[in-house]
Amino acid sequence: METQAGGPGAFAQFDLGRVPSPCFVVDEEAVRRNLVVLKDIADRSGAKVLLALKAFSMWAVADLVAEHLHGTCASGLWEARLAREHYKGELTTYSPAYRADDLPEILRLSDTVIFNSPAQIARFAGLIAEARVRGEVFEVGLRLNPEWSEAEVAKYDPCCTGSRLGFPVSQLRPEHLNGVDGLHIHALCEQNFAPLQRIWNAVEPQLAPMMAGLKWVNLGGGHHVTRADYARDDLIAFVRDIRERHGIDVLLEPGEAIALDAGILVGEVLDVFDNDVQVAITDISATCHMPDVLEAPYRPAMLNEAEAGVSVRLGGPSCLAGDVIGDYVFATTPAPGARIAFLDQAHYSMVKTTTFNGVPLPSIALWNSRTDALRLVRQFDYVDFRDRLS
Repeated sequence: METQAGGPGAFAQFDLGRVPSPCFVVDEEAVRRNLVVLKDIADRSGAKVLLALKAFSMWAVADLVAEHLHGTCASGLWEARLAREHYKGELTTYSPAYRADDLPEILRLSDTVIFNSPAQIARFAGLIAEARVRGEVFEVGLRLNPEWSEAEVAKYDPCCTGSRLGFPVSQLRPEHLNGVDGLHIHALCEQNFAPLQRIWNAVEPQLAPMMAGLKWVNLGGGHHVTRADYARDDLIAFVRDIRERHGIDVLLEPGEAIALDAGILVGEVLDVFDNDVQVAITDISATCHMPDVLEAPYRPAMLNEAEAGVSVRLGGPSCLAGDVIGDYVFATTPAPGARIAFLDQAHYSMVKTTTFNGVPLPSIALWNSRTDALRLVRQFDYVDFRDRLS
């Protein structure tokens, strides 16, 4: 996959020595700019826009999110708890499967609970009924697999062959929608508007006869709405059309779009040596700190990479032989102690970090590029590693 980073933005002027290493630095103003774009789309289209916590859960900016969006969407019990503890507005929860022990609390916390199949709804009918007897108010949704692939990589394609995500739309029958308030269709990954239009064109004829009793359709995430080239006016017209023709609400669940180009991961060169190529070990680990670099895979953009000079292979400090970030060009070979940073790391990287091999977690800092205010939000230590294990 190709990086979708739009450039360094204000980070081009950020002094990497102002924070400990490694450290995620999130620009509050960049997040605000993205949220303003999303709020404008919501206002002009009538859509409800929710933050997908799976992509960006930095609750230090929860109040800022609440100023612009309708709420959040969670992927299970812990994210639902986080949403209720730190965020405001509506909460939608979806998981491919729920544990019976978790579901009562999820039903209590959520405004909407989306199930992955009609069989799950039937299996948990008793728990749903008991929750409503207790006075809890929530709606029930069903996730559909539109069986129309648009994602370029199978592991990021919810519609790939044998997908576990969503009930195949070709199997949907009217009786499956008994007790269902809305449908969830998520089939995108870092994409512009055109794939969404094609997906909807493919499924709408099948859904139209069954939509009379529905209240909403949730079009999930993967919409790169805040990218400069996104066809926002087309999205707005599209949402309006669905709302008007079917008389239902439309929800969008961007995650990456909220933090796009809003954060960097700062690191430090620890050692440099020659092994057919110049190799530098950094305190940033691909496997521990930027796992999508290996899973996608992709090459993250480096802040201020030179146009010409010395090619250096950057890798992490873990024992995994494949803990390699990529090959980058420096004006001269970097020395131990040199600071580096990778762009567009606020989304997904922050939520996926691990302490494999005892590699420390990056600190988290919040920077305001307009005022230059910098706040170290969180630092991690040995105890965070130790107490995960026993």
